[in-house]
Amino acid sequence: MSRFMIVILAVLLSACNESPAPAETASQAAESPAVQPAAPAVQDNSEILAAALAAQPEDVQARYTYRHPQETLEFFGIEPGMTVYETLPGGGWYSKVLLSYLGSEGHLIGADYAADMYPLFGFFSEEDLASKATWVETWTTEADVWRNDDSASVSAFQMGSMPAEMQGTADAAVVVRSLHNLARFEPDGGYLTAALADLYAILKPGGIVGVVQHQARDEMPDEWASGAMGYLKDDFVIARMTEAGFEYAGQSGINFNPKDQPGEDDFVWRLPPSLATSKDNAELKAAMLEIGESHRMTIKFRKPGKK
Repeated sequence: MSRFMIVILAVLLSACNESPAPAETASQAAESPAVQPAAPAVQDNSEILAAALAAQPEDVQARYTYRHPQETLEFFGIEPGMTVYETLPGGGWYSKVLLSYLGSEGHLIGADYAADMYPLFGFFSEEDLASKATWVETWTTEADVWRNDDSASVSAFQMGSMPAEMQGTADAAVVVRSLHNLARFEPDGGYLTAALADLYAILKPGGIVGVVQHQARDEMPDEWASGAMGYLKDDFVIARMTEAGFEYAGQSGINFNPKDQPGEDDFVWRLPPSLATSKDNAELKAAMLEIGESHRMTIKFRKPGKK
């Protein structure tokens, strides 16, 4: 045999004798999975709300010490994605927080007082009163400016004229410092009764109502605590809400301010932010600022039924 053939046979025999690398078994593959990218951290509702509050302007945040919006909204159980009904949204102090916090899956419904209630105040100009005819369009247009792509959508109506299609659509309602005027003018047109009927109708079964209201001390005369001075008693609010069909679900001292001790000649607007009695009196103004904003009840109610 030639030397060339001997070399070829040697190479072939060497290749046949080499053991192939063992294939990875299924169990071994399971023990050493491919590296996966880390899942993004999921914010809880408290963090989302805190971020919405932190994004507000400094003058808004300066009032957190009295309004406690984080604790208040958490006590009421407001969550992202909800449809929330807000009474008397005005310039949007709570609305701007809610639009951000509820997120793109949420919806905010604002409701102003009935247009025919405003003349009873006695101090609105003819121009102001005329503007109430277009309040729904005006407010929703303004609220749309407060939004971005990650904010809740908005709609609105005036109390006593809730659109039928809104019935049973809200998961929760936020009723902040709006009941006193409704109670004050109840004898003139049943405004509180009509507003509470809307409130009941717009909520889903099991829906929550969160009330924040200037609170009168129990020993103050009922006539003084009728709403005209801005204050109501908590037992009055609880009675009217339960008469309207709601269940009492708890009360918190989050917004109590024991420094607020009004006498029978005092109304709530003497305090900040209004400071109605002390704009030209530095000493009195300092005294009102030392008291701070009003003593407020914070009460939760529930519409009967299951969501």
